[in-house]
Amino acid sequence: MIKRKKPSEDDLFKEGTVLTPETWLTRLFQALRLTWVLICIIGIYYAVTKITPLIYPFIFSLIIAIFINRPVNNLSHRLRFPRWISVTVVLSLLLLIVFGLVTLLVNTVIDEIGKFLTKLPDITADVTRYLQSMFSNDYWTNLFDRIQFFYTQLDLNSKIQIDSNLSEALHKAGETFQSAVITLFTGLNTFLLSLPNFGTALVIALLGAFFISKDFYLWETRMRRVLPRGVNTRMNHVIDDLRKALVGFLKAQLTLVSITAAIVIVGLLVLKVEYAVTIGLISGVVDLLPYLGTGTIFVPWIIFMFFKGQYGLAIGLSILYAIVVVFRQIIEPKVVAENVGLDPLLTLVSLFVGLKLFGIFGLIIGPVSLVIINALVKANVLEDIWSYVDKGK
Repeated sequence: MIKRKKPSEDDLFKEGTVLTPETWLTRLFQALRLTWVLICIIGIYYAVTKITPLIYPFIFSLIIAIFINRPVNNLSHRLRFPRWISVTVVLSLLLLIVFGLVTLLVNTVIDEIGKFLTKLPDITADVTRYLQSMFSNDYWTNLFDRIQFFYTQLDLNSKIQIDSNLSEALHKAGETFQSAVITLFTGLNTFLLSLPNFGTALVIALLGAFFISKDFYLWETRMRRVLPRGVNTRMNHVIDDLRKALVGFLKAQLTLVSITAAIVIVGLLVLKVEYAVTIGLISGVVDLLPYLGTGTIFVPWIIFMFFKGQYGLAIGLSILYAIVVVFRQIIEPKVVAENVGLDPLLTLVSLFVGLKLFGIFGLIIGPVSLVIINALVKANVLEDIWSYVDKGK
């Protein structure tokens, strides 16, 4: 007689058989642990969203301190400098580089704007003459006469309907223009009002970076004493991955800016445009702007060249702009993925989802969120969470 093996609790659960009280108790504890994990995640999310606006300068301080830690260590070990001197030197060099680049860019833009303003009267006169010649053309004159003739042939109700639609269209156009002007000046006013707060936050962030970096390992030791040993190990992996991802993201953006600038410079040189190098460099920097990008420069320029009657240059600029946009869309996911260490498809998905959920800022939030999730996966944090939910360990 063949003995049948007694089915285990898991077999009973898979076959849909009635569960034992012990199994029900296990499932209940799993559900409670899962609920506790979800509550903790939601609590952390709300805590971060509420606390971050209050301490964001110190978050930037921590990021700067982590970023400059290796150069500070090298300077301290090789030249035997006290750590506070090494921190001062590295921060000073960083500020000189950043403010030097910003000053160079601002001076270049101001110089080009000054040259443009000197030519503005001639440009305005050219546009005015072009519009006058266009509307005085026989084709347009005959077209207006035909429209007026057809209008006079219409019945009274049709005329009233056309007048009403035209009035409504002009009213909407006026409201749209007014709304755009109000939005522009409101944004400008908000920007100007935020400058003092930005300056204060910048000073606090730099001071915070100095103090954190000066006592970097002291703060690290204090933090590790509070956290359990397993969390410390996981935190090491997460911080390393995030540091590599941050450096990779900066490299990716620098690569994209350089490629955009190079394409624009070469294209403008082929089109024999003045100030090709300056315009190319500015286009590369402006390409960092979400949504707008190089269109901030090229779209008004193309429209102006069209109205000025330089159709060849307008077509050339349009082709160059299309090349930049298409090339950027194709290469951005690949460059970001290679430098940050993410899959190109996942990077593209994160860009699209971030854009849909958070607007233009989602183009940054999406990839950053993906980087954080990837770091947590590599450090086995998610696996540990699932093990806690499943087995309570």
